[in-house]
Amino acid sequence: MESIITMRGIQKSFAETQVLKGIDLEVRDHEFLTLLGPSGCGKTTLLRIIAGFEQPDEGDVLLKGQSMTAMKHYERPVNTVFQKYALFPHLNVFDNIAFGLKLKKLPKAEIESRVEEMLELVNLPGIGSRSIASLSGGQQQRIAIARALINDPEILLLDEPLGALDLKLRKRMQFELKRIQEQVGITFIYVTHDQEEALSMSDTVVVLKDGTIQQIGTPISIYNEPVNAFVANFIGESNIIPATFVRDGVVSFYGREFRCVDKGFAPGESVQVVIRPEDVELKRDAEDLLRGEVESLVFKGVHYEMILNVAGDKWMVQSTLAKQPGEVVGLYIEPDNFHVMKGEG
Repeated sequence: MESIITMRGIQKSFAETQVLKGIDLEVRDHEFLTLLGPSGCGKTTLLRIIAGFEQPDEGDVLLKGQSMTAMKHYERPVNTVFQKYALFPHLNVFDNIAFGLKLKKLPKAEIESRVEEMLELVNLPGIGSRSIASLSGGQQQRIAIARALINDPEILLLDEPLGALDLKLRKRMQFELKRIQEQVGITFIYVTHDQEEALSMSDTVVVLKDGTIQQIGTPISIYNEPVNAFVANFIGESNIIPATFVRDGVVSFYGREFRCVDKGFAPGESVQVVIRPEDVELKRDAEDLLRGEVESLVFKGVHYEMILNVAGDKWMVQSTLAKQPGEVVGLYIEPDNFHVMKGEG
């Protein structure tokens, strides 16, 4: 796919605080890209720069290779859906969705047809006469999406649009948003601090911290191959252990050597090993296994979550087997479930 948005050297400060520190990013046409990171990392500012609501202090934003710097926000082929939706309470559903088309003075019949098409797209047919106040939060969110899409933008920007919804509805809307994006076939750039949202919907995830990009990749690669401890901890739960790289395919920690699939580090190099909680298999205590003592046990519905003391470190383990506090168990990890990354500090 070709690039639709290119960001080069984007820097932005507010007063004495530098929010973006030289962002370089390519967004491909028709992809669902998510900007993921904690509050204050710069993801919403980046979105607002793409939209034209903010101007970068340095750098440029290109649309299909052409600079958008001189373009006003209303001239850009972009629409935005905000967390609070910004619907007009004095207008009914139909008039909210049709607002942009009426400004363009399109024929009444065309407006009516387009609004009904949008209501079908968001699975809310036949509610055009209802008031905004009569809708649930999830319905209001869908109307905001319909209003943004009816003007045929090339890019839809979504700034934490599911943040105000309850957990169950938020999960359902994740699937709905991905369905809508695939159906309309345009680029979605989505902002969230929720790693589950990012993993479940995105083609590409961009992880940000303190105004810099930490990692760009598919949800699977970001989860399985984090480049540093921040990404490993932010994307799901992780056990991170200081280790020494012995040679290709072998890593050492707790005074023992373990087989892995990682290569390319120098023999004797200080590294970190990431082990996901779900990748630890609980076995009977045995001399040839790592051993851990269970400190706590919590039932999570589909699995049990345990905290184990392993050689003085706290490990999180998720398993369908329940081991009680005080029990000593053996721990086994398949070689391809070790992920070796560069040491920090």
